Amino acid sequence: MRRLTALALLSSLNIAGAVAQPLLAPPPVQQRQGRALLGMGPVCPALQRSVVAAVGSESGAWSISVLDDRGQLLADLNGGLARIPASNQKLVSTAFALDRLGTDFRLRTELLRHPNGSLELVGEGDPDLSIAEVQRIAMVALGQGGSRGPSALAQPVTLIVREEPRQRWWPSDWHPSDRSYAYGAPITRLALTSNALHMAVMDPAARLQRVLDLAIRRQGGQVQLQLVDHDRRTIATSTSKPTSTSRDVRDSVVLHREESAPMHALLSLANTESHNFTAEVLMREAANSWDLGRASLMTTRWLQSQGVPMAGVRIRDGSGLSRGNRLTSRAISTLLWRMAQHPLNSYYQASMAIAGRRGTLRNRFRGTSLHGRFWGKTGTLSGVRSISGVLETQHGPRYVSMISNGGSAPNAVMGEILLASQRISRCPSWNGIETMNGVRD
Repeated sequence: MRRLTALALLSSLNIAGAVAQPLLAPPPVQQRQGRALLGMGPVCPALQRSVVAAVGSESGAWSISVLDDRGQLLADLNGGLARIPASNQKLVSTAFALDRLGTDFRLRTELLRHPNGSLELVGEGDPDLSIAEVQRIAMVALGQGGSRGPSALAQPVTLIVREEPRQRWWPSDWHPSDRSYAYGAPITRLALTSNALHMAVMDPAARLQRVLDLAIRRQGGQVQLQLVDHDRRTIATSTSKPTSTSRDVRDSVVLHREESAPMHALLSLANTESHNFTAEVLMREAANSWDLGRASLMTTRWLQSQGVPMAGVRIRDGSGLSRGNRLTSRAISTLLWRMAQHPLNSYYQASMAIAGRRGTLRNRFRGTSLHGRFWGKTGTLSGVRSISGVLETQHGPRYVSMISNGGSAPNAVMGEILLASQRISRCPSWNGIETMNGVRD
């Protein structure tokens, strides 16, 4: 497994721990069938009272849902009201990616040689694409090992770089002030160190060109870079005539390939460390489209196919940085419950932060009964706090989602509700509910 070496250097993103720590396997969860039982409303009065008491007079700012291991809604407060989820959006995009792409998926960056002799550089958004890897690509483009012969000096290397058009580099509704920070870096297919240093790299294509040019010039060669929009099917070569360079050309040869870390590391980067760039790329690759509108539509359809309640749900990006996203706590908790039935659930749950141990929860809930027993995803925007995940209890897992849009002390409320969900885990008696509804296993 290739380590996330470049991203580990980006201390401003605080993401190196995503791979440095061993993959922790969550407890096994029994396979189940059917849909979540949301129609009855909350069936655990004691837990419902605790939830209402925890939010107090600010109930209008909250959406909270708690499901048990059979998909029964134990407690619910405004669970069907869609709110801005912040980075809890990543729970959707990573589940979609894992289901569609599988565990062996890696993002590729390839140097191609087409039948007409032209060279082309294409990528899939590897968040860990490093300067060293681009230098290796440049050496192959110049000539195996970086030739310094007279032909290399006389004839510049023409390299076609296929990239997303500039208007797609940022989702249109990301706030302009966010785009200059590392967490709001542009989303491109060829992204050196996730297009971020201490701040966002505002022109990633120009940076890539500088790195390629320097690497080839150090070997006595020259590079002529041609930047082409990814969706265009023709380009102008150095000989003048537009020539087809579609990636569908079967006779094209892969001269060199760099691959990302495997799926479990990409999931961990997105969920444990809340890396926006990675979440955006995973959603686009899962949808097989880098058009954000199309990718959002495909994600929405996938959610519907999972039996997630969709009233009010809006998907606008993969990371949660867009304030146009809308999710309900019932939708998130149902998704978590459904993913517990998925054959790849161990990868999904293992990608989350752990209370008191790692990721965005490493400093939360230490010294409490939640320490090491809550696997979750946090979310933060101005005026928005969210937390959703899987809570271990004596009586099985609980699938919890809490979204606050405007609460005054959200972190304290979230801790109180998680503790209550753990403490009141035996409520209700399933025998009584099954008898009342005629349910049979």
